[in-house]
Amino acid sequence: MPQVAITIAEGRTPEQLRTMMHEVHAAVLRTVNTRPEHIRVVVHEVPRTHWATGDVTLAEFDAGAPQAGVTTENHSDQHAAPGSRPLP
Repeated sequence: MPQVAITIAEGRTPEQLRTMMHEVHAAVLRTVNTRPEHIRVVVHEVPRTHWATGDVTLAEFDAGAPQAGVTTENHSDQHAAPGSRPLP
């Protein structure tokens, strides 16, 4: 019985979450030899104040806080537009 657990920051609409669950279910159904009713998809939504990357919570990032430790020398997205911030 396949079970897929997805951890995602809150902020998506119920429709977006439902579409994601449907697409994940469909992918498992296509790739694993199991019956549709045996597939479980669980979504864990994490408050943006409880998720941090580089010592900056997503809520702080949303509010425009600078990202700790991110410089143009060590940032992995070298193709970003000047002055733009990558999405976490």
